[in-house]
Amino acid sequence: MKVHNSLRACRTAQGLTQAALAERVGVSRKTINTVENSVFMPSVGLALTLARSLGVMVEDLFTLAPDEPEKP
Repeated sequence: MKVHNSLRACRTAQGLTQAALAERVGVSRKTINTVENSVFMPSVGLALTLARSLGVMVEDLFTLAPDEPEKP
């Protein structure tokens, strides 16, 4: 299962730095960076907090990527 992450696009569209978003949600800038780069998958609570802070639905930030077909 692969998750598509739109956090960076949403954050930059609102003119926020990683540090500013981190301060809003109470995490470190490094946490925002690792989520944006798909190094770290946020907890449900953090994903919901990020979405609320950005004024979007959690599905706008994180969606399941389509399954790739199996190769023969």
